Amino acid sequence: MKRIVVTVIGLAAVAGLAWLVWFRPAKPEEPEKPPSTDVPVHVAKITRATLRGYVTAYGTVEPEPAGERPAASARVAPSVPGVVTEIKCVEGQGVEKGAVLFQLDTRAVDVAVDFAEKALERQRKLVQIESTSQKTLQEAEQQLAAARAQQALLRVQAPLAGTVVRVNVKPGEAVDLTSVVAEVIDLDRLVVSANVPSPELAALKVGQSVEVLVDKSASPVTGTLTFIGSEVDPKTGTALVRAGLPAHSGLRPGQFVTARIVSEEHKDRLAVPVESIVKDAEGSTVIAVVQGDKATQKPVQAGLRDGGLVEVEADGLEPGMAVVTQGAYALPKETKVRVLQQ
Repeated sequence: MKRIVVTVIGLAAVAGLAWLVWFRPAKPEEPEKPPSTDVPVHVAKITRATLRGYVTAYGTVEPEPAGERPAASARVAPSVPGVVTEIKCVEGQGVEKGAVLFQLDTRAVDVAVDFAEKALERQRKLVQIESTSQKTLQEAEQQLAAARAQQALLRVQAPLAGTVVRVNVKPGEAVDLTSVVAEVIDLDRLVVSANVPSPELAALKVGQSVEVLVDKSASPVTGTLTFIGSEVDPKTGTALVRAGLPAHSGLRPGQFVTARIVSEEHKDRLAVPVESIVKDAEGSTVIAVVQGDKATQKPVQAGLRDGGLVEVEADGLEPGMAVVTQGAYALPKETKVRVLQQ
C-alpha cells in the first residue's frame, strides 16, 4: 500500500513540474526602448581675432652686411708684419672701436722713434740760435711723425665696436697682412638670411613684420624684412631675403631659425577652430552651429588660417555662437546633439 502511495505522489510531482514548464502563462515582454538619436560632440565659440598669413622660410642668423651702414662684423688683420707680443682681449669681451686688441713687437721701431725725438729736439735748439734752417726742422718733424706712425701700426685695433668672438693667435706667433688674428661682431646688429621660393616672392615687401623662432617652445623674436633679392637661384628656385633683428634679441650668429614673414593681416574677423571646418556631401565648406540640442550645418567662406583658427564669413554668424569641433565630420545637416564637457 505504501509503495502505491509513494508512486502516486511522485507522479503528481512530475505532473506539476511539467505544468509549470509547458503550461504556465508567459509574462508579457517589456517594450524595447528606442535607441538614442543624439550625437555626442565637443563645441567651441565663434570669436573675433586678428589672423595673419605667412610666408615661411628657413635660414641662419648672421651679422648685418655692409649696406647703408658699415658691416657689423670684421676679420681683424695687422697692417704690418710682425710678432705678437701681447694679447689685450679675450673671446666674449666687448670692445669699443679703436681699442687695442694685439701688440706687435715694437723694439726696432722704438729705437727709431727715440732717435727721431732726439734729432727733432736738437733741431729746435739750433733754430733758436739760427744754426739750422726751417726746412731741416720740418724734415726732423716729418721723420718723427713717420716713426710714430710706424709704431702705431704695430698696435692692432678693433675696427668697430662689438664683441670679440674669436682669437686666432698666441703670443710669440709671427703674423702678416693676410693673418686673421681675431673676429669682432656687433651682436646688436644681426640679421636672418633665408631663401624663399620664387612663387611666394610676390607677397613680400620690405618693411613687413617677421617672426623668428629658434624652436616651437620659445617665444618668437620680431624683426623686420629689410632685403628681398632681385635674382632667383636657378638651381634652387629661391631668392635671398634678410630680416633685421632688434638689439639684444638674444640670438647668436650661426643659429638655424624659422622665419615667418607676415604677408597679410586681417583684423577683427570672425574665426572658428580649424577642426570645425568640414565638407558636406556636396563638397561645400560648412560649420555645424549648435542651438539648444540641435546642430545645423551652415555654409561658410573660409579665409586665412592662423595656427588653430580659421577665418569664416557667412550671414547670421555672431561671436559667441557655439560650433561643433570634435564630431563635426560626417554630421548630418541637422541633427540632435549632446554636448560633452570639455
